[in-house]
Amino acid sequence: MCTLEKRGHVYVLTLTGSGEHRLNPTLLTSIRSHLARIRSDTASDPNRPAALVTAAEGKFFSNGFDLAWAYSGSTSAADRRRMTELHRRLVADLVSLPMPTVAAVTGHASAAGVILALSHDYLLMRADRGFLYMSEIDIGLKISMVDYFDKVLCAKIRDAGTRRDVLLRAAKMTAREGVRRGLVDRAVEGGLERVVEEAVKLAEEMAMRGWNGEVYKKVRMATMPEVWKVIGEEEGEVAQSKL
Repeated sequence: MCTLEKRGHVYVLTLTGSGEHRLNPTLLTSIRSHLARIRSDTASDPNRPAALVTAAEGKFFSNGFDLAWAYSGSTSAADRRRMTELHRRLVADLVSLPMPTVAAVTGHASAAGVILALSHDYLLMRADRGFLYMSEIDIGLKISMVDYFDKVLCAKIRDAGTRRDVLLRAAKMTAREGVRRGLVDRAVEGGLERVVEEAVKLAEEMAMRGWNGEVYKKVRMATMPEVWKVIGEEEGEVAQSKL
């Protein structure tokens, strides 16, 4: 599912395997468990240097919600609500994590996978492969049914024309186009390993600034007020999913 390692002051959380890293309750729970461990490790000293990098093996960063699982005959509406609620709580975990965060997008990211990437402070992306793709209009899924998606997109994509293209044209943004449009901080040459290396380097630089983690998270939350209103103004207080 995923692994957690430490490189210097940086926690590296990696979605493992060669699959699409579809976000179902099992994977979402695994990611959240690792984030809880990071939070526990750093709770005693908010001034301890720390940062997070999230990466993935294979050709996908994450291909979004596990729709094959969600709409199989054995999956109930309650199961689907649990999946979206877990994803919502994962976004809340990242927005309230008391340290800088970097997404190392090493392959394709679609729909809920894009939201996962954009929930980090910085987004580095492999230059020679992969795209960011909000697929809802292509697959006939109403984005309003997952009500925090639009809040994250509005917070992270300030240009209205870019939001239109992402949502109403289902544009597949490469790394270089993402940099030009302001979704991606850096397009990294050299393959998967190089993206992770550059993400860890950036995260280490941020960690060594010596910021207080509790202050950092409060400032981050203040930059995303509409997101926080939807996912929970108090940690652990998360609104009900509508899916």
